Amino acid sequence: MAMQFKWQGVFPALLTPFTADDKLDLTMYEKNLDAQVDAGVAGIIIGGSLGEASTLTFEEKKILVDFSLKKLNGKIPVILNIAEGSTKDAVEQAKMAESWGADGIMLLPPMRYKADDRETVVFFKTVAQSTSLPIMIYNNPVDYKINVSLDMFEELSACKNINAIKESTREVMNITKLKNRFGNRFAILCGVDPLTVEELALGADGLVAGLVDAFPKETVVLYNLVKSGKMDEAIKIYRWFMPLLELDIHPKLVQYIKLAATEMGIGSEYVRAPRLPLVGEERTAILKIIRDGIASKPSLNI
Repeated sequence: MAMQFKWQGVFPALLTPFTADDKLDLTMYEKNLDAQVDAGVAGIIIGGSLGEASTLTFEEKKILVDFSLKKLNGKIPVILNIAEGSTKDAVEQAKMAESWGADGIMLLPPMRYKADDRETVVFFKTVAQSTSLPIMIYNNPVDYKINVSLDMFEELSACKNINAIKESTREVMNITKLKNRFGNRFAILCGVDPLTVEELALGADGLVAGLVDAFPKETVVLYNLVKSGKMDEAIKIYRWFMPLLELDIHPKLVQYIKLAATEMGIGSEYVRAPRLPLVGEERTAILKIIRDGIASKPSLNI
């Protein structure tokens, strides 16, 4: 039976660690998971873009969900991301996620084909109707070319289990527009790391975060400071954090954030092809950003 939870707080889009021979590295996965739980995250998301979803097999997703459920033992919810090209495959994944014991789903629009508004709404509704699990719609027109408009969310509000939005349009005003139109019908989670403070200050309920994979404590403290109205302290941490947070909005975010997690001792650089680990000047430049950040980390009064 899936646990009841609120889409509120920090939800890391977890990295998927691999071994040198391209197998799941569950030892490193557990190490990172422990760091997230210790920092006070509200839930975890498996197999997102950062988790290299497009290269994971069905079986690997199951292994990660099973491992996480056993390890967490009901402490916080385990959410599975679904990013499929066909409605049939997305429905099958949703049903499987529920049968595995996952607590919720993050759902992307159809992959590869740029569905129109009607097709996108029918896709989301069909998946929602195939499961009783709560669903967060991932709205990221910048990377996935499909924008879920306010009118589309109006149609989706008919599905009771669609109850959250990962807001990655990069339009900060969207938080206010969603709140004005729907009140608290949908929880809204900021999905763009370098807009964390702006969107939380405007009423976002939580974060689907990336750099939390390397800096869990800093991310949770930042969230808590904004939500408790301690803006001066929050802004101080945010200014320190910004060069690191910007690693989240690059096509190589997986390699960049894996490198950051490696430097923090809770990750490794192995990625799954066609991605390749960073080399040369690019690696040097990214490593400098990460190491400068680590060297100047603010003290956290927690």
